[in-house]
Amino acid sequence: MSGSTTLAEEAWRLAFGSLPMEDGLALRESPDWRHFPGNDPARYRHLVSIADIDAFLATDAAARPRISMADGNRKGSAAVPEEAYAFEDGGLDLPGLFATFDAGATLVISQFNQMHAPLARFCRGLEQVYLHAVQANIYLTPPGAQGFRRHYDTHDVLVLQVEGEKAWRIWPGQPFPNPTRRTPWPGGIEPLAEAVNITLRPGDALYVPRGVLHDAATQDGEPSLHVTIGFMEPSFAEVLRLAVDLLEESEPALRAAFPTWRLAEGPGALAALAQPLAAKLAEAAALDRTALALLDRLAADQPALLARGLFPKVPQADTRLRLAPGVLHALVPEPSGEGASLRWAGAPLALTNQEAAWVERLADGATPAELGEDSLDFCRKLRRLGLLAEG
Repeated sequence: MSGSTTLAEEAWRLAFGSLPMEDGLALRESPDWRHFPGNDPARYRHLVSIADIDAFLATDAAARPRISMADGNRKGSAAVPEEAYAFEDGGLDLPGLFATFDAGATLVISQFNQMHAPLARFCRGLEQVYLHAVQANIYLTPPGAQGFRRHYDTHDVLVLQVEGEKAWRIWPGQPFPNPTRRTPWPGGIEPLAEAVNITLRPGDALYVPRGVLHDAATQDGEPSLHVTIGFMEPSFAEVLRLAVDLLEESEPALRAAFPTWRLAEGPGALAALAQPLAAKLAEAAALDRTALALLDRLAADQPALLARGLFPKVPQADTRLRLAPGVLHALVPEPSGEGASLRWAGAPLALTNQEAAWVERLADGATPAELGEDSLDFCRKLRRLGLLAEG
């Protein structure tokens, strides 16, 4: 490894401080929440500010459904009706939005990482660690107000307190285990334990796993701005559905007619038919294919963050180059052992063993001259694609 800090390392330290990565990964596999007190009130201010939000609201990009509002003092749902702050075409009614905000509603901007470069880089660094999509939602709450009442999320979240303070209540445990987007709020959920009270101050972070009940409110006197980082990992069910879809292309037994006429034979009649197919799903080839599809989907669905503009500088033999830090990519060896496939946001690149070795060296930085003969044209190709940055 080179002495420079990678984008993933930079994002990890910003998110979790000095927590070792292995401990952070273990945290994601447990139902436990965790508070990370900060020691720098300005820790997250470079990610987003109230001034950034004011500037965004003045653009046409600020519209429904990216913009929404919530007020815990409303009867029924806390979600503020769209007509209070937006027109029928989705554009913002700014006078209405400001009046609704002044009356105590929280302003929510979903997936602001797709619009704001500092958040895009931060989320990309975490995506490189977890290999799944990461999103950043903005919550700006006026003084003495509450956006959402007690609820749980259907994905893990990391709350970054940017400005002001917010009082949180967390009820440990998962009364409805491992909820996903396909298992919406069933109602009547009661906590498993007494609430724990925490006040988040600027620079603090709070990790809350999905299914853990919580709510938050500001105090009188000052607003609160926080970023909720959403970890959008797939569930086992989602991965298995993808595996079935991919296996269907090559497995005739999955395309065979399901014998519904045998349903009347009683319990267990169809189990013998399903067991061989279940075994095929567990084979290494099927799971490897699914893993590759997940990597491709991550690279294709997220902003590319390529290391080039409209007029990229052509590298020379002595130009120091490195793989673009913001590009999601995977170097996948071919099963035959001959060559590899470079998976990224564009079409997969078929590489020779020599080219794959160059890519591995470029992860730490190298010049074409250091890579050796015939590497300059290859580096220029990757530079045009936005896969290489100078430095």
